[in-house]
Amino acid sequence: MMVENQPINGYNTFMIKRNITDNLLEALSDSPVVLLNGARQTGKSTLAKWLSTGLHNARYLTMDNATVLAAAQLDPEGFLAGIQGNVVLDEIQRIPELFRAIKFEVDRNRRPGRFLLTGSANILFLPRLSESLAGRVEILTLWPFSQGEIQGVKENFMDKVFAKNTPSFIQIKSDKTGIINRIVSGGYPEAIKRSAPARRKAWFGSYITTILQRDVRDISNIEGLTAMPRLLSLLAARTSSLLNFAELSRSSGLPQTTLKRYMTLLETTFLITLLPAWSGNLGKRIVKVPKLFLTDTGLASYLLGLNEQRLSSEGQFIGPLFENFVIMELIKQSAWSKTQPQLFHFRTQTGLEVDIVLEDSEGKIVGIEVKASTSLNVKDYYPLRILSESIGKKFHRGILLYRGTEPVPFGHNLFALPVQTIWENGIKNK
Repeated sequence: MMVENQPINGYNTFMIKRNITDNLLEALSDSPVVLLNGARQTGKSTLAKWLSTGLHNARYLTMDNATVLAAAQLDPEGFLAGIQGNVVLDEIQRIPELFRAIKFEVDRNRRPGRFLLTGSANILFLPRLSESLAGRVEILTLWPFSQGEIQGVKENFMDKVFAKNTPSFIQIKSDKTGIINRIVSGGYPEAIKRSAPARRKAWFGSYITTILQRDVRDISNIEGLTAMPRLLSLLAARTSSLLNFAELSRSSGLPQTTLKRYMTLLETTFLITLLPAWSGNLGKRIVKVPKLFLTDTGLASYLLGLNEQRLSSEGQFIGPLFENFVIMELIKQSAWSKTQPQLFHFRTQTGLEVDIVLEDSEGKIVGIEVKASTSLNVKDYYPLRILSESIGKKFHRGILLYRGTEPVPFGHNLFALPVQTIWENGIKNK
């Protein structure tokens, strides 16, 4: 993805390569339809345009163009029939009728790479659309920039922690102020280009307005969304906590039926994400309470009115936002990791918690605890030890991520690591 030559979190960068690019090209090589979805302004259009003029030769058409939009609405089948070769259809969620027409075209000709679609709505939450392309589409998600992408590396932390042999972890230079800056900046390309906090604040304000006035209305056809900005702020204040609809309903003044519908809309537009609970009993996972996160800590900081100074001095928010930051970095990395583990949280009936549980396809477990402190005590290690003892042979490794600089082993396959470890020492992008 092309970005102006401006300092981003202390790094001068001209071109930021998206680490999901190779996965996207692999999908186009054998799938007739590939959907690249993600929140608005994460760089989907930029990446799709770049691919269409180079590595994946295709015609680029966007539904943000009024003429293209009208043609696709008027006659979806005729619109597609008039396109020769491969095509990129940008912001596809604006024309739901196109999904059925694409299904017809693919059933007629399943040539790989015919359709690269981008969308700012998660079609998994739109059953009518997802069912139209079931078995015909591969879906990838483009999140805001990861820290590795900003620094020009492809992170491989997820694969390292699942490696058979113990990986080597090196000491990290102190980056206390840098971590706070990374949290409040977030990863949206336009936001991190704005070094002035006031300009970043203005961008986030306009961004939320655009999402609520355009994307949410496009997929919901409901009015009266004035409660959504306040709801988003309430969710930001509860990030990294268990989702509690009853408490949210009382605080927001929204009936639970309305609240649940609004929450689905926020998930559909990639503003929030829910981390499911892990259980050794697969059947119990779907009924356990998930944890709530915003998909970008810069946006969360804006909603809470936090800048670097306030986040550093007002301690009640650093822990939840730090955990939110780590969760999203790992979710981003899982998209291109070879292991591609599933992510969960773990909580016992007695309240013992492990912030993140990674599970690979073989059922191996890596537990990750997140602490915003710069030093650790004996109690901090306890949850991972209990998780290790409770699941036995399936437990592969335990990692405690904190804001210190020293990697410290604290038991068999148990390590405390500086948080920068999750993006430092990745593979340098060419």
